Amino acid sequence: MISAPVLLLNQNYEPLNLCTVRRAVVLLDGGKAELLENGRGEIKTPSRAVPIPSVIRLVYLVRRPLIQRRLSRKEVFLRDKHTCRYCGRETKQLTLDHVMPRYRGGAHSWENVVSACVSCNHRKAGRTPEEAGIKLVGEVRSPRANPYSMFLQRPLQDEWHRFLPWLDS
Repeated sequence: MISAPVLLLNQNYEPLNLCTVRRAVVLLDGGKAELLENGRGEIKTPSRAVPIPSVIRLVYLVRRPLIQRRLSRKEVFLRDKHTCRYCGRETKQLTLDHVMPRYRGGAHSWENVVSACVSCNHRKAGRTPEEAGIKLVGEVRSPRANPYSMFLQRPLQDEWHRFLPWLDS
């Protein structure tokens, strides 16, 4: 229970991050955060009972820059929605493919890396799509920075829904 996730909000109620119950209790005891939701009960110590937070809010504003998403296999597959960018087939058995092969000067960048099924990747081999006689499905570009991307791929607790702006309450 001490390592359960807690939604951490900025002073302006913007979702910042997830932290553990342990970290949340430290922030609450230090006067750096306030408790907004307690849906889990209490931790009993010999001297007092501490509420187990579900949502806390910082008492000061934290400014953080908008960070671009890192280029990785997982992020490319998420951007392409687990579909092959050559044949359009949705599958979990995907590989990464460089549209312009790296040995021919192609960059390892968002605009040059796509997900491809094994058969399309073998058919294309070390050639460009035009040389292999295949076309890309859709435009390949860098995904937009999303400050809420950490919340999109994990289960969300019911108490968090009113604090997350993209969910219909």
